[in-house]
Amino acid sequence: MEKGSLRNILSNDEEAEKLDWIVRLNIVKGMAKALSYMHHDCSPPIVHRDISSNNVLLDSEYEAHVSDFGTARLLKSDSSNWTSFAGTFGYTAPELAYTMKVDNKTDVYSFGVVTLEVIMGRHPGELISSLLSSASSSFSSPSTVDHRLLNDVMDQRPSPPVNQVAEEVVAVVKLAFACLRINPQSRPTMQQVGRALPTQWPPLSKPFPMITLGELLGHAS
Repeated sequence: MEKGSLRNILSNDEEAEKLDWIVRLNIVKGMAKALSYMHHDCSPPIVHRDISSNNVLLDSEYEAHVSDFGTARLLKSDSSNWTSFAGTFGYTAPELAYTMKVDNKTDVYSFGVVTLEVIMGRHPGELISSLLSSASSSFSSPSTVDHRLLNDVMDQRPSPPVNQVAEEVVAVVKLAFACLRINPQSRPTMQQVGRALPTQWPPLSKPFPMITLGELLGHAS
């Protein structure tokens, strides 16, 4: 693919600066469309099992294409979808630590990781660890994650998003957090994500630089 992998582009300052927020949002939409097709339009459904920024390739127009189907599995209609571990460290769903059952919600989790990577410009491992820690502790008091500003964790290389683009960035981060919920059944399907992304979003309730992660989390757990 002409532009190479998403990971390589994000790790190159000059290339990453070219990825303005409209392009980045389109990359997220492209990933969602591909996964929704695999999960809901193929018969039998296909689970990729190794969604990562290294397996998202960009063409000359910066359109996203999911690649490397070497670990993909066809979902059977019965309950025998068990397998050996597959995936890339830092992108695999936490439930794979104790179960080896193939499920499309593992792809949903990986999509959430890559989406945050697109927004942050780097792998969101530290942020996800903080989310897991806060989810496993009491919700009686706000965590340090809740107080962090979205603007502070975003990639600073492109110009800041404004107006409708800023609204869409906020909505996409909300969706990413939903995809990262610890309980797989609480995560949206890729079809739900794909249908939500083209939506006209409501105006922001406060200036974009003041929006905190806590406002976008909805106690995702």
